[in-house]
Amino acid sequence: MIHAGHVVDFFVETFVSPGGERFDRDVVRHPGAASVVPLHEDGTVTLVRQFRAALGRELLEIPAGKIDVEGESPELTVHRELAEEVGLVAARLVLLSSFVQSPGFCDELNHVFLATGLSETERSVQGVEEEYMTVHRFSLLDVPGLIASGELVDGKSIVGLMIALHQLDR
Repeated sequence: MIHAGHVVDFFVETFVSPGGERFDRDVVRHPGAASVVPLHEDGTVTLVRQFRAALGRELLEIPAGKIDVEGESPELTVHRELAEEVGLVAARLVLLSSFVQSPGFCDELNHVFLATGLSETERSVQGVEEEYMTVHRFSLLDVPGLIASGELVDGKSIVGLMIALHQLDR
């Protein structure tokens, strides 16, 4: 291990190619993440705008978090993050997809869920990012325009919102 960080750990690891050659690569190890599309009965979704230090700017995103509580399932992570970040409780969760975003250097697996049957609860802000996070509602139908305009650039959010939109079209 080269570095053990707050969010990820960094390694240089040796691999063997399908042809038998040995090679080294930089690898980021991540505990995994769970994200959620909170869909309200009126067709709107709850998103957050938060500062992302690596980019030096705020991003519009679906609620999400690391699976960093020992023994916690992705479903429990989603329930926790919904309450902490946006003050919502979901009666129903459906897994939309599990995917990797940057497999060239990172092993993070993100599980994205659709949450429905939403009710309000008290927010429980955790950490500096959430302290300044703002909560917004958008029509799910506006998502393609938000992507096209560059307002929405976060990969997990695009994946989750577009799958949710596709499912509603069926």
